[in-house]
Amino acid sequence: TGATVFSLDLVPRSTRAQSVDVLSSMATVVGFQTVLMAAHRMPKLFPLLITAAGTIPPAKVVVLGAGVAGLQAMAISRRLGATVEGFDIRPEALEQIRSLGAKSIDLPAEEEETPLERDQRIQKGMIPYLAEADLVITAAQIPGAKSPILVTQEMVEAMKPGALLVDLAVQRGGNCALSETDVEVVHQGVTILGPSNLAADMALSASRMFANNLLNLVQLLSDEGQIVINREDEVVDTMLVAEKGEIVNQAIVQKLNAEEPQVTERSES
Repeated sequence: TGATVFSLDLVPRSTRAQSVDVLSSMATVVGFQTVLMAAHRMPKLFPLLITAAGTIPPAKVVVLGAGVAGLQAMAISRRLGATVEGFDIRPEALEQIRSLGAKSIDLPAEEEETPLERDQRIQKGMIPYLAEADLVITAAQIPGAKSPILVTQEMVEAMKPGALLVDLAVQRGGNCALSETDVEVVHQGVTILGPSNLAADMALSASRMFANNLLNLVQLLSDEGQIVINREDEVVDTMLVAEKGEIVNQAIVQKLNAEEPQVTERSES
């Protein structure tokens, strides 16, 4: 008969699929925990404080990547009183950044630029923002692909001593050229962290959200007490990897075919 397999990594980005979106649930926890961890590690306070001993300016936080984790990190940083700036390569994400009370970093695109030229323009344009930041959080990930390098060694060296950088994309190569998985790196006074499983630090909440996602998935697949694979349902069809032992997800089939080694025949002499 063979197995029927669903992938929780293949949940489509749609309103209807949000209740089963495990990645978004875990990213929410990670974004929250990142800021709490950073607040503990940073050498200065987050909020503006006006005291008899003088005025303490707010921390400056820069978040690169406005996905679920990045937006959550911006929101929590704002609640703690920091000044927050956010960037994403997608123009539509800039409005989401501003809706949280953060300032969007606008780096207008140039006409007819190559992807390499675009990346170099963004990296160069980000340097002044990183130079003033007390905390930089990178959270840009591409599903099924290596994470883009957003922060080069040169950009880290432009940051001030005592600054902290947290790379949330380290499991897929990282957004920072110097980050290492679960290793603390210090480069010219800048501390770089590459945590791989921050959701585990909030195990109760993370587990509850994960369990609810699975419950919603079972309910989505259920029809009068029976599990029914409805391929006409976009959410079900997108998540379905294999049915009765046969791989049916075309994206995975194409990737597997592309990775198959090419065997060349040798003629006998």
